[in-house]
Amino acid sequence: MATLHIEHKITDYTTWRSAFDAFAQARHSAGVTAERVAQPVDDPEYIVVGLDFTAPDHAAAFLQFLEQHVWSTPSNSPGLAGSPRTMILTPST
Repeated sequence: MATLHIEHKITDYTTWRSAFDAFAQARHSAGVTAERVAQPVDDPEYIVVGLDFTAPDHAAAFLQFLEQHVWSTPSNSPGLAGSPRTMILTPST
């Protein structure tokens, strides 16, 4: 298992969520097995996303998709403010 951890500033949650939801099929096709979206209690202009995959290489491939086709095109990522911070996590043993 691997988790693609994404966090970034947003301009507006409703706008951001609409764009996130528009890519539901892409997440499914990429093999996302679970997803979590959260916000810090003291910062409504920040978002944290966890996308689970069966393997780290699937997470890396989806991150590449996000970088090349979503975040690089403002019309595909409305509500995004600045550059996302990402990391691929695996469970500790």
